Amino acid sequence: MATEQRPFHLVVFGASGFTGQFVTEEVAREQVDPERSSRLPWAVAGRSREKLQRVLEKAALKLGRPTLSSEVGIIICDIANPASLDEMAKQATVVLNCVGPYRFYGEPVIKACIENGASCIDISGEPQFLELMQLKYHEKAADKGVYIIGSSGFDSIPADLGVIYTRNKMNGTLTAVESFLTIHSGPEGLSIHDGTWKSAIYGFGDQSNLRKLRNVSNLKPVPLIGPKLKRRKCKIFIGLSCRWPISYCRELKGYSIPFMGSDVSVVRRTQRYLYENLEESPVQYAAYVTVGGITSVIKLMFAGLFFLFFVRFGIGRQLLIKFPWFFSFGYFSKQGPTQKQIDAASFTLTFFGQGYSQGTEAGYVATPIAMVQAAMTLLSDASHLPKAGGVFTPGAAFSKTKLIDRLNKHGIEFSVISSSEV
Repeated sequence: MATEQRPFHLVVFGASGFTGQFVTEEVAREQVDPERSSRLPWAVAGRSREKLQRVLEKAALKLGRPTLSSEVGIIICDIANPASLDEMAKQATVVLNCVGPYRFYGEPVIKACIENGASCIDISGEPQFLELMQLKYHEKAADKGVYIIGSSGFDSIPADLGVIYTRNKMNGTLTAVESFLTIHSGPEGLSIHDGTWKSAIYGFGDQSNLRKLRNVSNLKPVPLIGPKLKRRKCKIFIGLSCRWPISYCRELKGYSIPFMGSDVSVVRRTQRYLYENLEESPVQYAAYVTVGGITSVIKLMFAGLFFLFFVRFGIGRQLLIKFPWFFSFGYFSKQGPTQKQIDAASFTLTFFGQGYSQGTEAGYVATPIAMVQAAMTLLSDASHLPKAGGVFTPGAAFSKTKLIDRLNKHGIEFSVISSSEV
């Protein structure tokens, strides 16, 4: 990608936020990667110079790089000030947008990037935002020759590229994939920052508008290849299979529920792009998350009841947002995970593919690695990106690039469990 006359290859916007600080650390690591053949000028951006400076000082201490603060630019800008966003975008080749919830704060950044010729990567897991941005800005981004690539973190690079990896490794035609996410926690348990919780609340509370958006899009259905992929049903809880989407995964020997993030939306959009633009056979997809044994299932059922009841009402959503730890039974908190919890946690995403013959820590380690390596791919592998710019899913943008190889080198490993089954 063109970097001339722009002082920074990468700008981390929202660097002082909870996730932004981890992305900042990851860019700092990439800056001194021994395999780099050229310098990587970059900057952090946000509202407070003091907070940005503290983030750089913290990263410098953690990475043993005392001169880091003097090596990184600082840009002051505010989501409420479009002119400041324009100034940020003019200085960047790629903006890494870490400011969410994206349904409230994402569009002004995308608009500024397109108008000023910068590409933009975000880590949104919000289907309504992602699909709306593609509908509104794809042609504008293509005209400018810039790439707007959402969901480039834990949501949804592992799932999106995992399906592509499974297809590439299968000797034949892949027709359907099921993925199962398993989170592994350490002795101090698991905690997730409430920013993710808020996005889920707003998303569930606004599902009617997502349905309207999809109706307005008026997209033709992609062809169904092979038998229709059916939702797994529970055979243990007699009488509950129609009401409770709980199933037992024999392959992984545990219970699972549908994964409620953006993975299914993103993978389906990627498969549509690959079918319509590259004439590749579309793959059906379903995503699940394992929930362990019967005690976890019961706990999750009660949490789900609370959530689904309260999210329907304005006052209920306010309560859910104000007391995340209580209503999520301890899974989400305003403080987020401690460093010990992050260090001890990991995830595995297992894919089961079917067709015709012829797992790193989830939120705060995998997300910055995925986001930064996606940005580096934009910078260094332009010849294998879609020929014109636009608004893309990770799989649509990176299916022909070396992003999977980059992720393998940085700790997000894709591998075949059983070659004989493939």
